[in-house]
Amino acid sequence: MDVHAHVVPREFPAYLGAASGAPAGWPSMAPAQDCQHRNVMIDGKNYRTVSDKSWTPSRRLADFEEMGLALQAISPMPELLSYWMPTSAAAQLVRYLNEQIAGMVAESSGKLVGLGTVPLPDLDLAIRELSYIKTSLGLKGVEIGSNINGVVMGDPRWFPFFEACAALDLSVFVHALRPVGMDRLVGPPPLQQVLAYPSDVGLAAASVLTGNLMSRVPGLRLAFSHGGGTLAMLLPRLQQAIGVFPSLKDSVLKSPVEQARELYYDTLVFDAPTLQHLVRTFGASQLMVGTDYPFNFHDARPLERFHAANFDDAVIDQLTHTNARRFLGLTKGTLP
Repeated sequence: MDVHAHVVPREFPAYLGAASGAPAGWPSMAPAQDCQHRNVMIDGKNYRTVSDKSWTPSRRLADFEEMGLALQAISPMPELLSYWMPTSAAAQLVRYLNEQIAGMVAESSGKLVGLGTVPLPDLDLAIRELSYIKTSLGLKGVEIGSNINGVVMGDPRWFPFFEACAALDLSVFVHALRPVGMDRLVGPPPLQQVLAYPSDVGLAAASVLTGNLMSRVPGLRLAFSHGGGTLAMLLPRLQQAIGVFPSLKDSVLKSPVEQARELYYDTLVFDAPTLQHLVRTFGASQLMVGTDYPFNFHDARPLERFHAANFDDAVIDQLTHTNARRFLGLTKGTLP
């Protein structure tokens, strides 16, 4: 079961709003040279060229056997979360995305599970969209960004949203989005995905620990992309600091290590020794397959890395399906 895979629709709707036109950031599609690909256009520029695997379930499912997959959770390409748009525009776009994802799930013969999205800067609208995702579309959870317009996800202002997710039994998958530190990178734009994404995810996960989110919302199922980013390296420092700085000891209600073992993480780290370290740090019960399919920078054979890490069969069972089933709230009867 792959919990980290993305969707881009074949077309985007026209903006239904002011006569002056769509707001900045409203996406559109343009033909690419290859007829099986299209260009995602944002503000007149090609943000990314994507293949028809992004929107056609049959093309996506055709890769399952080679990748060793039986089921995949699909969520929007992160740039489509659109937190920076005016609320009314973002609400239109995320509703369209959620309905497109639900349509793909319906076409998949039970092999796709949907994670939708919400206009999170507006808590009331976001919580209403959660209810629609659950009751009308039957999706299993939501994808959110590692920060919401620069406000880290562990900030207490977002607690009502996470409380609603837990109440609706919806999983939350956290993906890096418009990360900090871009001004510190030397090299071409893809370094955002390569280096800045894991940094932002690690800081987001750390904010959950220092913000006591899991104590405030027990039962919340919360997962982080890219193996939790830098969190595994930050965690020993944070744990040690609790015993050194009284202010931290007073503000962090539960051991950071214990809290980190309540979260979930994907395995998208491209390295067997790093996977071994994540299992030791977070526990074999908390890691799940993540591929970043169908984009170029994805893990095409995730199971090979588990064998390269010399995990035993019991751990491989946890990593390949048991943990994802628990995270997504699936029962054995719902599996293909």
